[in-house]
Amino acid sequence: MSAKVLISTAYLPPVEYFSLIRNVDEVWVEREENYLKQTYRNRCYLLSANGTQALTIPVYLGSIHKTALKNIRIDYSKRWQQVHLRAMSTSYMASPFFEFYIEEIEKTILKNHEFLIDLNTELTQVILKILGIKTSIAYTSTFIPIGTIDYDFRYKITPKQQSDFMFKEYTQVFNLSSGFISGLSILDLLFNMGPDSFSYL
Repeated sequence: MSAKVLISTAYLPPVEYFSLIRNVDEVWVEREENYLKQTYRNRCYLLSANGTQALTIPVYLGSIHKTALKNIRIDYSKRWQQVHLRAMSTSYMASPFFEFYIEEIEKTILKNHEFLIDLNTELTQVILKILGIKTSIAYTSTFIPIGTIDYDFRYKITPKQQSDFMFKEYTQVFNLSSGFISGLSILDLLFNMGPDSFSYL
């Protein structure tokens, strides 16, 4: 594994995102790219009684088709915070560690950050603190062209394609009925595995 990694910003991203962070010494998060729809940048996936559930943060894209990610503002005209927190509660209230972690996550989501990247950054820091990961994280100041570095994972962790990450199964709230589901938000691992989450990564 490279000593460093370049990744996208992400909203409560999947387990593999944090596995990458854990296994390198230096992390760079892209903030200069043009915003991409239908990615982990503003969505995550939970496991509900009805299967996988996508939660998406509504954003303003403005009149310009290509908007820099660092300038993407969150749209609070829609009650997405209440929807997301209710979904988390419904999906994971019965999990063993839900009550230990939900308060700080809820507090962060309810802060009304103006920019998507600021919300993602603070949530990522909350998760890293819970996991006990102290990897150095910095943010890009210029866009690094695709294919110019070998530690570029910005477009490899995406809900649009199958991941190469080797998932180990763990007990999930609804896995008795659906079987193990991979590609879920880090919240699924935290709420189900608690302090053992770090070892899983």
